[in-house]
Amino acid sequence: MSEQIKGYAYGQVGQSPVSIADLELLKKTVLFTSEDEKNLRLAGEVLKDQTNEVLDLWYGFVGGNEHLVHYFTRNGQPNMDYLTAVRARFGQWIMDLCNRPYGQDWLNYQHEIALRHHSSKKNKTDGVDTVPIIHYRYMVAFIFPITATIKGFLAKKGHSAEAVEAMYAAWFKAVTLTVILWTYPYITKGEF
Repeated sequence: MSEQIKGYAYGQVGQSPVSIADLELLKKTVLFTSEDEKNLRLAGEVLKDQTNEVLDLWYGFVGGNEHLVHYFTRNGQPNMDYLTAVRARFGQWIMDLCNRPYGQDWLNYQHEIALRHHSSKKNKTDGVDTVPIIHYRYMVAFIFPITATIKGFLAKKGHSAEAVEAMYAAWFKAVTLTVILWTYPYITKGEF
């Protein structure tokens, strides 16, 4: 699936300025363990055939909030081709978050995603003309809806309440870790 997604370039992007050692410290800080890795793999299995429903919910949230859909517009008009292209990559991000090892390639791709939200590279992947940056405050604020809305999907496959809680906790840690990495270009050099 990932090979056919326009603009998806996992393993083909530049080096992240964040080191693996710094990534390990961030993982330690958010209490991310090998158990979380296992629980994310399970979450990936649970979510793989629900990705479109997850994206429908998230896109409904973005589309229902003018201040969020703004980031996909030019002169107040949403660019539907852009929203569609981003949606495909967002779906792949769900699978990558759950299934990819958090090594150098993963770290590099998180930095690429960061640049695509920041004025450094926003709009360039899809060759569109929309607002030039997604503001930092919404990057961080989006942690909650992306986390809170996933729990119902994790519970749909008949796993125990304990297993659902473990997947949910792992998801929350992974989303937090990811968004921290996505904020790198927004932070003054030397202060990340």
